[in-house]
Amino acid sequence: MKPTLPFAVASALALAVCGAPAIAASPADASGHAMHAQRQDIVSAAVATPSLSTLVAAVKAADLVGTLQGPGPFTVFAPTNEAFGKLPAGTVDGLLKPDAKAALTGVLTYHVVAGNVDAATLAKQIQAGGGSATLTTVQGGTLTAKSDGMGGIVLTDAKGGTAKVVAADLRQSNGVVHVIDSVLMPQ
Repeated sequence: MKPTLPFAVASALALAVCGAPAIAASPADASGHAMHAQRQDIVSAAVATPSLSTLVAAVKAADLVGTLQGPGPFTVFAPTNEAFGKLPAGTVDGLLKPDAKAALTGVLTYHVVAGNVDAATLAKQIQAGGGSATLTTVQGGTLTAKSDGMGGIVLTDAKGGTAKVVAADLRQSNGVVHVIDSVLMPQ
């Protein structure tokens, strides 16, 4: 069995190098983000993380706050502000408009998997799947998870886009958050 330590080490390095948020993990990360010692629900932790403010605005616009504050458990692949910034100009503004609520809800729920899929579980699923694992999202689509060959995990969406997990196993009271560097898009 492939050990999960490299994935955890890679996540810690990504935090230090990339300045990715680390929600509810320890007193402070290398980029100086404030963190929370007690576990909160996923939404409250994201609200307290400045580099997830675009995601928080989108969750509010889609009226998903109550759902993601529910008992879960949920696994959330949380795109950073920089991830949203990679989208074509005007995409985020367009999705945040009231008439785009259904499309926004689809994109956001495509980043959520029911259950508690931590890094160790995901690594086992990838190994059992012969090098990849298929995750069914709350939106109803699928994501493919693979090792990047350097101890990290890469997700591939329905359109062939990829996102790397830059911080893993950020445990909250109702699930786990994995921070990713790109927005995943459903079909």
